[in-house]
Amino acid sequence: MIKFKWETEFKQTEIGEVPREWEVISISDSSFAIIMGQSPPSKYYNKEGKGTLFIQGRKDFGDLYITPTTYTEKCSKTAPPNSALLTVRAPVGDVNITKDEVCIGRGLAVIYNVNGNPTSNRFIYYVLVGLKDYIASLGERGTTYEEIIKEDLENLLVPHPSPTEQSRIATVLSWFDDLIENKKRQNEILEKVAMAIFKSWFVDFEPFEDDEFVDSEFGRVPKGWKVKPIGEVAEFVKGLSYRSNELVDNLTEGEIFITLKIFKRGGGFRPEYKYYRGNRYSDEQVVYDGDLVIALTDMTSDAKVVGAPALVILPPYKDKGILSLDAAKLNVPQYMKEYAYLYLKDSQEENSTFANGVNVLHLNLNLFKIGKLILIPPQPILQHFHSLVEPLFQKIILNQKQIMVLRKIRDALLPKLIFGKLRVEVI
Repeated sequence: MIKFKWETEFKQTEIGEVPREWEVISISDSSFAIIMGQSPPSKYYNKEGKGTLFIQGRKDFGDLYITPTTYTEKCSKTAPPNSALLTVRAPVGDVNITKDEVCIGRGLAVIYNVNGNPTSNRFIYYVLVGLKDYIASLGERGTTYEEIIKEDLENLLVPHPSPTEQSRIATVLSWFDDLIENKKRQNEILEKVAMAIFKSWFVDFEPFEDDEFVDSEFGRVPKGWKVKPIGEVAEFVKGLSYRSNELVDNLTEGEIFITLKIFKRGGGFRPEYKYYRGNRYSDEQVVYDGDLVIALTDMTSDAKVVGAPALVILPPYKDKGILSLDAAKLNVPQYMKEYAYLYLKDSQEENSTFANGVNVLHLNLNLFKIGKLILIPPQPILQHFHSLVEPLFQKIILNQKQIMVLRKIRDALLPKLIFGKLRVEVI
């Protein structure tokens, strides 16, 4: 049974109020070590799994754990498993956790308990999250870019309750993060299952192998299946062109605004919203849970976003969103929605070939509508497929909404716990 109490007796310290019996110490005076990253020469990078996993920077950060995909065959600075990882060059102050030993590049620092205590590492991770704004302010002293040095971290003052209370705080906050990670993994599995069914049915044609096949632009396909330009089966509605002063950070002042940030590389949704306080949008530019959208622009060098599809997931406290000009909504029959989403995700690389531009890629929507072909099975087959995968995507939406609620609770609890406003007495 867990028991909390509100603290009433505080003392004033350099980092603000903390409980009277807590200490405030620098990281260098604690049981934590600091390693500053150093990037190996790029000639040693390896994407085939040889060597040590290498985290290059913020782009390899996940929600809680890092997600590197590159290996290096030479490494001079490594981070132990279960360590707190901090960005020390712009953007300064972002934090993640390592799962396994990784090589860390320049612009990163690892902070870990020298005794290898994973719970203590979790506690310092949460402390760094709570001090993010202060740590970021240290980086503003850089001359040409934001940066903090090892001495800044060594002198960083942190709250220091007893080891027992550190463990309790880390345990409570970890319950939320571990549940979030479990739901994220469940969503990944659910989408992989849906994609596996899609490929079995519509790429390998396994349920239809006894049917008669004919030649088509897609090769041999079951007789009676059609190949059409996607513009003939889907209506594309472009999002709203907006002014910068119409965007706000406070969700209470505006509507959820669906921008390029919601698209995962290669396709899929992530809950990174803006907020729109204007009123110039049309009904056609309103989106709801489960609506199919596609990215029209991209600023990545490998074109992994342009042409990527997503199924919209709104926060639990909002029932609609507004689509920005960086995306378009695809209106298709309900029984085709998941099929169209999985098809566009599976062929995102081809979708991106309909884009042009140098620094910013733009999908040529007119050309895409007539040039992008889609295989159309008979309606009863699509309806059957929809009945199989639609519950999977409904579960994904539900999980993602629960993740948002869990994050909100965790984010509200975190500063209260690490600064002792709320005490964990019993677990």
